[in-house]
Amino acid sequence: MNIDQVMKASAAAGACVLMILTAASAQAAGRQPSPDVRTITTQLDGPYGLDVQSSRRALVTEADSGKVTAVDLRTGAKRTLLSGLPRPSGVASHDGKIFVLLGGGSEQGAPPPSAYPPASLLVARADGKGVRVLADLLAYELKYNPDRQKQFNDAHEAYDALSNPFAVAYTKWGLLVADGGANDVLRVNPRTGRVSTFFVPPNPRTPECLKPQAQANPGTVGCDSVPTGVVAYGKHVYVSTLGAEQPGAAAIWKLDGRTGRVLRVWRGFTSLTGIAVAPGGTLYASEVLHGAPAEQPPPGFDPSTVGRLTRIQSGRVTHARVTMPTGVEFSGGRLYATSWSIASFFGGQHAGKLVQVKPGAFH
Repeated sequence: MNIDQVMKASAAAGACVLMILTAASAQAAGRQPSPDVRTITTQLDGPYGLDVQSSRRALVTEADSGKVTAVDLRTGAKRTLLSGLPRPSGVASHDGKIFVLLGGGSEQGAPPPSAYPPASLLVARADGKGVRVLADLLAYELKYNPDRQKQFNDAHEAYDALSNPFAVAYTKWGLLVADGGANDVLRVNPRTGRVSTFFVPPNPRTPECLKPQAQANPGTVGCDSVPTGVVAYGKHVYVSTLGAEQPGAAAIWKLDGRTGRVLRVWRGFTSLTGIAVAPGGTLYASEVLHGAPAEQPPPGFDPSTVGRLTRIQSGRVTHARVTMPTGVEFSGGRLYATSWSIASFFGGQHAGKLVQVKPGAFH
């Protein structure tokens, strides 16, 4: 199971993703945006990953167009730093370097042809020059298989996506990568590229996840965890999981940053795709498919109602209406998120945005 199955599941459930946008274009166009959600820039193509470098600049990966784009957070001006990448997903930066994840093969097919191997971690200079492969994550999965699921059938055909990394964070313990296809969180040495296993979330076993159709890999009980977000704060690391899109199967894990030991778990979410933490321990998570119709969408269905941000503050859970968010980051006292991130799987093109979400947006 991997992040692309979010989009596949949505398409298969309704079998009419184009109709969703078409039927609702009038409502979406006429809807008044919340004053507490400020659009910074538009016309992004599948904005998955987000790295806020300063109060002035952020990096966004555009999975659909194969780019890493620098965005001026004040003016919204955009500049392409990297291009020609096959399905870039997560992005992080540190000390004059940019680290970019490339997605792997999935139910959507093989990645576009590229000079770089799929399911790998690239490193480049801050100006986008000098790109090289830092780590081959698919090779690590094939050799070590941390989640211990069966990888191939007798014909040596993969049961599921073997590696499809989605999020990366630079931490004092190394680069941490949430690999949704491999169902693990990996640690990568930012200098040598050495890969090791940091955390393997257990399979969720909600009632939906125990149904036979919830898991394709033989011998596996429960849903795939599908890690999709990772962030470090203080001594801790937080990981969000997709939970194979099953209702209530997604979770947020608080871990010891040095050892990966589980310290706390928040459960009961659906389709988490990103995680952020603010000073004081407030958590923010993106639920990309919240509100998406499971069957044929009703007449006039508004796609802008799909997705939300969730805030966990002092034990209280509130939500902000942000359409189809994936990347989310708290930096400099502000919360930023990508939106309309999977619009292309609903038939929309160039619809992605980067937004700032103010506290008043949460209810």
